[in-house]
Amino acid sequence: MPSEATMREAVSSRDAHFDGSFVYGVVTTGVYCRPSCKSRPAKPANMRFFAGGEAAESAGFRSCKRCRPTAGVNSTAHLMQSLAKYIDKNADQPLSLDLLSEQAHLSPTHLQRTFKAALGVSPKAYHDAARLRLLKSSLKAGKSVLDSIGDAGFQSTSRIYGHAARSLGMAPSVYRAGGLGEAIAYAFRETELGPLLMAATDHGVCFAQFGESEAALVAQLKNEFPQAKVTASAMTESPELNAWIEALEKHIATSAPCPDVPLDLRGTAFQIRVWKFLLGLPSGSVVSYAEVAQGIGAPKAYRAAASACATNRIAVLIPCHRVLRGDGGLGGYRWGLERKRVLLDRERSHR
Repeated sequence: MPSEATMREAVSSRDAHFDGSFVYGVVTTGVYCRPSCKSRPAKPANMRFFAGGEAAESAGFRSCKRCRPTAGVNSTAHLMQSLAKYIDKNADQPLSLDLLSEQAHLSPTHLQRTFKAALGVSPKAYHDAARLRLLKSSLKAGKSVLDSIGDAGFQSTSRIYGHAARSLGMAPSVYRAGGLGEAIAYAFRETELGPLLMAATDHGVCFAQFGESEAALVAQLKNEFPQAKVTASAMTESPELNAWIEALEKHIATSAPCPDVPLDLRGTAFQIRVWKFLLGLPSGSVVSYAEVAQGIGAPKAYRAAASACATNRIAVLIPCHRVLRGDGGLGGYRWGLERKRVLLDRERSHR
């Protein structure tokens, strides 16, 4: 879902662009509505926000008969999902907002707001991420840097280096120093798969883990980066982090694509090779630990590949849940086999 401040503003202005991205319930009436509902405004203290109608009804609210919050929502989400697939398919081409607007039969302004409300990022940010995936794929296929940049549709080397540098990972010595001299901000959410805490440095996300509670996860974060300055993120101080965790939460709860956010990888050279290989796996696919080892050019190191998956500290974004045992069994998962099973089932159902 969008941030609470964004949702309150959307309800206050009755912004129809956010219909489908969340609903709100009113405790005094027991009714939940879409953001654009024309009913009498509720007091802010009486409002509760939910990802969708099912969550609201589970909390005891009933659907508003005036705005019918579940009607037509799926068609809007489907349109934005179709447009995202179009961007993926044509990522190597220039895709202006006007061109995408024609494709979706919406005005540029309407498309911009609706796409971001549905997927958590702007069409341009989604296109940039798709091109970066193309670049990674070309490099893994053995193509030269210049050829890979051209294949991905970047017009110059200067454009790509700003994007790629954020996903290349940091030197192992930086991690071993416990994050000395670094500032790490974190954000916490209760998700359908349990408590989730995401943390980031200036380079990108360095920690995204499920746990028992916010306090336990913060303690774990501080234990992994004992020399860093760790602070809770305020939306005004770290808007990117809040947007990333909201996009990840939406991916966990719905069919929204997994956000392609900048990552600050901390580990050995071997671990980073494994994690980068996993980043190239298509959603819904699975591989064995032996195939991971083969994929990084170290076919005998399947046990080390399994260990790298087990030490991954960035859940879902680095999809170690897509790695199974050689016999097809689930194998292990740092955050529990039930979470692994749910993630795989959802990805397969939306392939």
